[in-house]
Amino acid sequence: KNHNPICACPPGFTGDPFSQCLPIQAEPIAPPTSPAPSCFPSPCGPNSQCQMVGSVPACSCLPDYIGSPPTCRPECVLSAECPSQMACIKQRCRDPCPGSCGVNANCHVVNHLPICTCNEGFTGDPFTQCSPIPITTPTPEAVDPCNPSPCGPNAVCRGAGLCECIPEYTGNPYEACRPECVVNPECPRDKACLRNKCRDPCPGTCGQNAQCDVVNHIPVCSCPQGYTGDPFTSCRVLPPVQQEAIDPCQPSPCGPNSQCRAVNQQAVCSCQPNYIGAPPACRPE
Repeated sequence: KNHNPICACPPGFTGDPFSQCLPIQAEPIAPPTSPAPSCFPSPCGPNSQCQMVGSVPACSCLPDYIGSPPTCRPECVLSAECPSQMACIKQRCRDPCPGSCGVNANCHVVNHLPICTCNEGFTGDPFTQCSPIPITTPTPEAVDPCNPSPCGPNAVCRGAGLCECIPEYTGNPYEACRPECVVNPECPRDKACLRNKCRDPCPGTCGQNAQCDVVNHIPVCSCPQGYTGDPFTSCRVLPPVQQEAIDPCQPSPCGPNSQCRAVNQQAVCSCQPNYIGAPPACRPE
């Protein structure tokens, strides 16, 4: 340039053009790395929890759940899954007796159900209160027709030796009075024997927004259609599904030499400018 030689390294080379140009070395490409093990997202499955132990995620079942991830489950759902002397209460096999019987009453479990009876020497309703059987001393002058009692179990003796069943018990009071039920099979299939009466077992069993169905005397909780969650705690509304808008002009139904416009989600066809006829038979003038 201007009678002077100008030196420069060609493309792909670098260095001092007045002494030596060397090829540009390509930077090495690092191999892709796999993500480090993590609890997010959890690899443990439902009803489980994930904790990092060192650099490795460790899975375990949530409290009150049994099994091993990813198949953690509650201890029970139905009483039939528990020993016969236990009942399934809040998904745990528990003794159903606490709080079931009244004062001075004894509780024993028969086929998962609490059975209440008055203690020896007591009488009354074992589900509310049993009172000591009054002891009267007969006098030679008067004979008490109720001592000894001519009545059968769960019956009381009135004056003149008349017997009648205690409240909510039926039968022959001179032989034996019995409650409405003792075990579930004595009730309709949509009822359960609760406190010796056939009752609906659903109230208080399921969570918020859940529905309860009785199957063979057992309450079964489920979330209704349009809801999701744990029916034993709470069901929540499923989020609405967003539907994508459909373009009626894609693909165009109008034919060649025509144009399509969407009006109120309907395809409206017309011929292009300088064309006559009607879609789909538009033609040049």
